Amino acid sequence: MRAAGLSPKDIDLVGFHGQTVLHMPPTDAALGQTCQIGDAQVLANALGISVVHDFRSLDMAAGGHGAPFAPAYHRALAADLPKPVMILNLGGVGNLTWLGEGGQMLAFDTGPGNGPLDIWVQQNGAGDMDRDGAIAAKGQVDEARIASFLDAEFFALKPPKSIDRWDYDARLVAGMSLEDGAATLSAFCAQSVARALDWLPQRPKSILVCGGGRHNPVMMEYLAKATGITIAPVEDQGWRGDALEAEAFAHLAVRHALGLPLSWPDTTGVGAPICGGRLVKPAKTER
Repeated sequence: MRAAGLSPKDIDLVGFHGQTVLHMPPTDAALGQTCQIGDAQVLANALGISVVHDFRSLDMAAGGHGAPFAPAYHRALAADLPKPVMILNLGGVGNLTWLGEGGQMLAFDTGPGNGPLDIWVQQNGAGDMDRDGAIAAKGQVDEARIASFLDAEFFALKPPKSIDRWDYDARLVAGMSLEDGAATLSAFCAQSVARALDWLPQRPKSILVCGGGRHNPVMMEYLAKATGITIAPVEDQGWRGDALEAEAFAHLAVRHALGLPLSWPDTTGVGAPICGGRLVKPAKTER
């Protein structure tokens, strides 16, 4: 707030997602589970502002995957863009929002995003991430290994679907050189997205990328090659890529306050549109 030149009186509501430490998708036998750490009441008390949090639990209690949760905001941002269009988020996990003509919306996880690549680089003592794709650019992609990765059950599942951040990790490329492992994990992410296109009602005219992956030019190049579709960072539309996730949960907080849905059958697999989240107000202090 200080960095933005704001004070508590300038803000009516905070959308607080918290840090996900557990994501277990639903199965035929059991509902899914989710857990985000972070105390919304402490935050509300400290700021003196009401906070909406726990966005995913009601969706999962109603049979949904509790993910992805940014499609409502993606739809608002892309309202005036030519359809069909796809917004791809490349964080630890990859997920997409597909928007068609006439208000159609479909969302699901595509597979691993930057997560396995980050772990691989860290385990090899080469930094926190493959900055600018410099490591992958020096490596060779193991296409046979990627083909075996794509045989996993997840990629054959009809969406909506989701995975946990830790379902895929650096063990995928165990025994490879640093550079070849980075190249293979980057290409696997791109091929996962390409495979996801098969589930869409129509191929999008363009793919707009948010999340940290858009900063990796090698990843973006692999995406363009794998999909055959124009790939661009969301900044090309004037959106603020590094703030998009925070903006999305501010948007969802307002939707919660208005009693509007945050998730739908075609975004999380929940049985009916549902307004999730919980509101906490600052505790009154005795004087």
